Amino acid sequence: MSKLHLIVANKNYSSWSLRPWMALGMAGLPVSETVIQLDMPDTRKRIARHSKAGRLPVLHHGNHVIWDSLAILEYLAETFPEKTFWPKPAAARALARSVSNEMHSGFQALRNECPMNLRRPRKKIQLSDAGLADVARIDRIWRDCRAKFGARGDFLFGRFSNADAMFTPVVTRLETYDIKVSRVSRAYMNSILATPAFRRWKEDALKETWIIAADEVD
Repeated sequence: MSKLHLIVANKNYSSWSLRPWMALGMAGLPVSETVIQLDMPDTRKRIARHSKAGRLPVLHHGNHVIWDSLAILEYLAETFPEKTFWPKPAAARALARSVSNEMHSGFQALRNECPMNLRRPRKKIQLSDAGLADVARIDRIWRDCRAKFGARGDFLFGRFSNADAMFTPVVTRLETYDIKVSRVSRAYMNSILATPAFRRWKEDALKETWIIAADEVD
């Protein structure tokens, strides 16, 4: 079988890269990785060696090159169906895809106001009305998924799925900026933060010395 190779950006800051890395790690699939530092003079050139799109993350699998985090998750689900990257019941699977796509394309206020930064000390900031609305919507999504399909495990649809991979960076944002959520959502966040895959990612992130000033929110 062809080997999986994932190219990611700085682990401290890269929410997009964290998503497929979580999916692969939680599925137990062996994968090698390359980390490319962002905001450096040769960053664009280094990324171009792996992806014509010029973006990270990128997954190489044999002759296949897949970019964009959600596209990578869909590819993994098709290529390794035995790993159940999406929930099996049709209704759960439809909801999981819907909330994953909403995460992929939305919540710009929260993204902009609370950049992912695993090294930042836990500290509150003042969110805009748009940011607070994003948090409220995310909280509702998590509570709805848990209520409808989460009874058999600790994650949105019971067992870990691509939907959880998509929302993991949001979990880190809410944790880093000490943003309050419902009891159900807080328990879900704790489950994500305790996974072996996330703990490995964070351990690597905290070893990085690279600084991206734009993502260093006081």
